Amino acid sequence: MDMTSENAELSAIVERYRDAEGGLLPALRDIQNTFGHISDAAKRQCAEVFNLSRAEVHGVASFYHDFRDQPTGKPVIRLCRAEACQARGGEALAAEAENMASGRVMIEPVYCLGLCSVGPNAMVGEQVHARLGKSDIARLIDEAAA
Repeated sequence: MDMTSENAELSAIVERYRDAEGGLLPALRDIQNTFGHISDAAKRQCAEVFNLSRAEVHGVASFYHDFRDQPTGKPVIRLCRAEACQARGGEALAAEAENMASGRVMIEPVYCLGLCSVGPNAMVGEQVHARLGKSDIARLIDEAAA
């Protein structure tokens, strides 16, 4: 994607939420999903459109763990580390996942995916996976890395 089309897409995303109440957060989420990170240019544009300071936009973007300033360069698997998943073996699974990932994917903690009764859980992209065991996380890592 060239810079002109990237700027046009960024502008379209921000404009989509201009008049929405609380539009900053969905705009940032859409920017993150589209570009894999929230650049300084995106923060400047959001500040201008939503009539906020860049510091305010940066504060929101840095508060939420899902938002990044730089692209990761690797696929991301978000593994639930909340208490319910911990009680179902999530800590041991997280250790296994870190060992299996071996630099091919990024294992990132997340604190609740909303499926507490069927944990441990993980999220790859927008897809949530429940009742994970060692073979399941190995498969997710292999699929994400491919």
